[in-house]
Amino acid sequence: MAPALAALAFAAPAARAVPADPAAARVEAFDQSLLETMKQGEALGPKGRYRKLVPVVEGAFDLPTMTRFAVGPAWATMSAADRQALVTAFSRLSVASYAHNFDHFAGERFEVDPKVQVRGPDRVVQSRLTPAHGAPVSLTYRLRQAGGGWKIIDVYYGAVSQLTTRRSDFAAPLAGGGAKGLLAHLDALSDKLLK
Repeated sequence: MAPALAALAFAAPAARAVPADPAAARVEAFDQSLLETMKQGEALGPKGRYRKLVPVVEGAFDLPTMTRFAVGPAWATMSAADRQALVTAFSRLSVASYAHNFDHFAGERFEVDPKVQVRGPDRVVQSRLTPAHGAPVSLTYRLRQAGGGWKIIDVYYGAVSQLTTRRSDFAAPLAGGGAKGLLAHLDALSDKLLK
């Protein structure tokens, strides 16, 4: 066998194709990072998965924008210190949620639709999580330009916006205790997920 052909015969299999659209590529990279973490999930444990996912989630999501939306109108009257504390706590909760919900691998796979929808300044990317056994779960990612690239600003499970759900969940602690009450609520949720 010629040396060039021998090299090709023993070459590693081709990597997954990266979608041409940068918004779809962002979602593909995020989904693949989740799968990698899931494959190591049991060995890493909750805190190990959390540490592994911090840069992944912070790189893929526009967490300040998401926090502002989840807090709602009260955001406008909060101090800069309260806003920053809430962004930090919301970011921790977001990462903790992924670390908790994607804790082990059982043959799941993600499929990202390369056809990206344009909605004003946003891009919408469809993805599907298919378990080894059972029905696929539809995930819809909404992305917006931030910091020189596309960042996820919301995820829809089925047709339910996770930001709208968070906003509803945050209303009572915010009404009862303001920024400090919401901060305590977010920290308690994160602590529970990371046990």
